Amino acid sequence: MISNEFKTLRSRLNRTQKEMAQLLGVSVKAIHSYEQGWRKIPAHVERQVYFLVSRTLQGTGKKKKCWDLLKCPREKKISCPAYEFQSGDMCWFINGTRCGGKIHDSWEKKMEGCRSCDVFLEMFNQIQGDQKK
Repeated sequence: MISNEFKTLRSRLNRTQKEMAQLLGVSVKAIHSYEQGWRKIPAHVERQVYFLVSRTLQGTGKKKKCWDLLKCPREKKISCPAYEFQSGDMCWFINGTRCGGKIHDSWEKKMEGCRSCDVFLEMFNQIQGDQKK
């Protein structure tokens, strides 16, 4: 996540820097540093921000399941944690998903793939569209 994305998502959550710091359990100085690009946004902060924003979209009715969008065969679905926990709109949040047939070693590696995936992009594009209104 880059600083502009962080600012956009904080705005989507309608939080001040102080409120965001409290919500994420970090200092206000950390939030300021993330938004200025002075400090890399840690994986646990990025993950929490995406999770919170995804929950604001929960009531919009636009929750397509990853296994439907990606047309996963049954054998792939039954071995995937996103399917097991019926979280196909949040597959990007769950470690151990088998997108592309591969389990990723870290959040950063996982998000490299997720950022180009239709499931994640659909959520993020919806957020971007809401910002333009």
